[in-house]
Amino acid sequence: MIRFAEIIPEPRPTAFWTMLKQMGITETVGVLPRNFMDWRRATIDNPWDYTPLAVYQQMVEEEGLTLTAIEDNPPMDRLRYGIAGAEEEFDEVAQLIENMGRLGISIWCYNWAAAINWQRTSSRIRGRGGAIVSGYDHRLVGANPPPLMGPIEADTLWRTLERFLRRIIPIAEKAGVKLAMHPDDPPMIPQIRGVARIMNSVEAFERLLSIVPSPANGITLCQGNFTLMTDDLPSVIHHLGETGRVYFVHFRDVRGTPEKFVETFIDEGKTDMVSCMRAYRDVNFDGIMRTDHTPTLASDHAEVAGYSTLGRLHALGYMAGLRDSVLSEIR
Repeated sequence: MIRFAEIIPEPRPTAFWTMLKQMGITETVGVLPRNFMDWRRATIDNPWDYTPLAVYQQMVEEEGLTLTAIEDNPPMDRLRYGIAGAEEEFDEVAQLIENMGRLGISIWCYNWAAAINWQRTSSRIRGRGGAIVSGYDHRLVGANPPPLMGPIEADTLWRTLERFLRRIIPIAEKAGVKLAMHPDDPPMIPQIRGVARIMNSVEAFERLLSIVPSPANGITLCQGNFTLMTDDLPSVIHHLGETGRVYFVHFRDVRGTPEKFVETFIDEGKTDMVSCMRAYRDVNFDGIMRTDHTPTLASDHAEVAGYSTLGRLHALGYMAGLRDSVLSEIR
């Protein structure tokens, strides 16, 4: 069953939450409650502790929504680098997973992008009809020195990832939480500023699944990244989807190459989105799917580039039409 969810990064209910319900979407993807409402506890609780998560979940449920996934994490760079402080960070991630299990939040989206998370070099590019979109140009980044944590090699990142997975997956299995690795963004570039990127190919995700062959070890299939890894994204969806371990999809599109791309409306990018939706149908995809990095339309605004209201509503409507169309083909 292809289920839609949507990210709600706001610390309080907004009109967009109501719009989701009006569109028939009740599953949500949350971030850690960094603005926990009880100021008296601000110095004694982390946002991944039980009480902040429970209060946040209760607020979401009071609005008639369900908190299905968390797409956020405690600090993890010491874990990724394998340096002093890694044990403390592992304990905090384990605590997050255990608390998600206690609360019935079933999917955790994370990444292994050390020091440098997702990168864009512009959030003011003009797209179709003047809509505002984001893009990346590696020429503007590649000459920069390494980040404060320093350079790191791919072999080190694979070693720390394997160690992490072998320790965290048993905890996730016990908690009933599925881990869903997000690709590097942008993908396929071997390194950015001396920091290796390892989750940047289909083969890398095959390797990820093989490290610990558990149902708790899975994938976030972010189409904007995967379509830059392959010329046949529907085939990749079939290939990875048939493992039964794709738990989360970011249904979006881009135009360009890993070194230079712009984000697009989902009806004008480089990808055959109809064939992608058919592929999810064919593999009996049973996770959640959300919009991502949508253009900002006239009269709208985005507190975070790519997450405006009107752009996401357009994408959700388009996704619903695609889903209903491909499902009707087998009736």
